Amino acid sequence: MATQIFVNLPTSDLERAKSFFTGLGWRINPDFTDENAACVVVDEHIYLMVLTRDFFATFTDKPIADPSQSLQVETALSYDSREAVDQLLSKAMASGGREHREAQDMGFMYSRSFEDPDGNLFSALWMDPRAAEVGPEAFLEEQAGDGDG
Repeated sequence: MATQIFVNLPTSDLERAKSFFTGLGWRINPDFTDENAACVVVDEHIYLMVLTRDFFATFTDKPIADPSQSLQVETALSYDSREAVDQLLSKAMASGGREHREAQDMGFMYSRSFEDPDGNLFSALWMDPRAAEVGPEAFLEEQAGDGDG
């Protein structure tokens, strides 16, 4: 079985959160969704567990941060193209999200970030496959013609 990732996020409004994430094109797994939590299927092995703040608090003795005021985690997801990154941002904005920062374009990598309605931070990125293979520095050297030996 492949490793799966479950990112747990607090929400102050579970129905609003479900609407936002389905607006991104992600789906809700009803088998793991109730009045306290929603299992959002991002991809075959990536899930968000969006939990009401009270339910989230049952998993820890630490205070639950307000994601609109402080940042603990940024969830970054890779996509196959710049266009796919832009499409996700468009969906996020149309579903009630906010763009966190302007697009960052480093040539070999392109990224955009957004907040969900609770303030949880996400980024979407595309990286040139060659840059991912050899590393950004080697890729830039190749592009400049310095990697020919």
